[in-house]
Amino acid sequence: MRIVFLSDDFPPQSFGGAGIVAYDFAIGMKRLGHEVSVITTCRKESEAGESEYHGIKVWKIASDYSTRWRAYLSLYNPPVVRQVGKLLEKIKPDVVHAHNIHFYLSYQTLAVAKRFSKAVVLSAHDVMSFNFGKLNTRRYLENFDAHTTWFDHLKQAKKRWNPLRNLFIRKYLRYANKLFAVSQALKKALEQNGIRNVDVMYFGADVDLWHVSGVEVTQFRERFNLKDKKVVLFGGRLSEAKGGGKALEAMVEVTKEVDNAVFLVVGKIDEYTAKMKEEADKLGIGDRLIFTGWIERDEIKYAYACADLVLVPSIIFDSFPRIVLEAMASSRPVVGTCYGGAPEIIVDSVTGYIVNPFHIKEMAEKMLDLLKNPEKAEKFGQAGYERVAREFSVEKSVNKCLEIYANI
Repeated sequence: MRIVFLSDDFPPQSFGGAGIVAYDFAIGMKRLGHEVSVITTCRKESEAGESEYHGIKVWKIASDYSTRWRAYLSLYNPPVVRQVGKLLEKIKPDVVHAHNIHFYLSYQTLAVAKRFSKAVVLSAHDVMSFNFGKLNTRRYLENFDAHTTWFDHLKQAKKRWNPLRNLFIRKYLRYANKLFAVSQALKKALEQNGIRNVDVMYFGADVDLWHVSGVEVTQFRERFNLKDKKVVLFGGRLSEAKGGGKALEAMVEVTKEVDNAVFLVVGKIDEYTAKMKEEADKLGIGDRLIFTGWIERDEIKYAYACADLVLVPSIIFDSFPRIVLEAMASSRPVVGTCYGGAPEIIVDSVTGYIVNPFHIKEMAEKMLDLLKNPEKAEKFGQAGYERVAREFSVEKSVNKCLEIYANI
């Protein structure tokens, strides 16, 4: 089959979750002999054009605009849509599989894909098809009710609110032969907001990629002064929504009982990390924070290998946090949020713990249990590794996806 993936971002320019998933699918299908290419975007005209990444043909379309227009241009971005149409007419794909298209590529590309391919599939990775940003309404955080109202949208988007946005998105989604959500939690949230006929397709992780040598791990430990430390890892796209503040509060309790506990923050040094440092200093644990700054994706596995546990305390709807899969593929126990799709990956008290990140003492107790009981942590980590290999492998996801293409 000739398969084209659409994704606003794609490695190596970006290592966002949806872009990595698109990459994993593309590589997996190419290995099985399918003709695979990717249409993505970039911000600079000098970066646009045809290129190749790990044997995959990639077309980059330059697009950059102020976020104030996102509620409109995410629906239909005319210059980008025209170029996507020309590329699809040239490629003549059997299948177009869209991932995140809600910023630069725009939902109109689903209509274009319908015109030039035999089948169109969309994988929803987040709540942007019905919400104007992160989902953290009081209704959801207190009752797990993901339904949103026009007032929720207005309060979130303010002057950038487009009252017709969601109506148009639902219209564009009809061009897809198949809609997928990356978790059962996201499927339910989509249905609660009027988007029906959604199936679940989990993405996977290749456990073989997360094996590391002792020498490389030792070097990473020395580089960030982690020797003889109990390491709690917090990473990804760092933000308050990902629970950074709650994590610091929990670390205060942890450091009272574990003298050598440190908080390893893996991610870009920016305004939010500066805020974390300031907050940690106020809480009296500033000396326990270790920031790696941005590290290449190939190095992240060394950070996991150094961790005694991985903390994922999101205080928003987090559809299917990839960091949980990667931590488990690295044989590390996870203390993860009850919000979103993390509970579908973590088996509570088997591969880690599921917690409400607003309950700081409970979260700290689970962290302490793993830090004080290395045998249990190792057992949880091994169970997590086996679960990912068995239930969430890339190979399994790719084969299921190809079967669905064929059925369509």
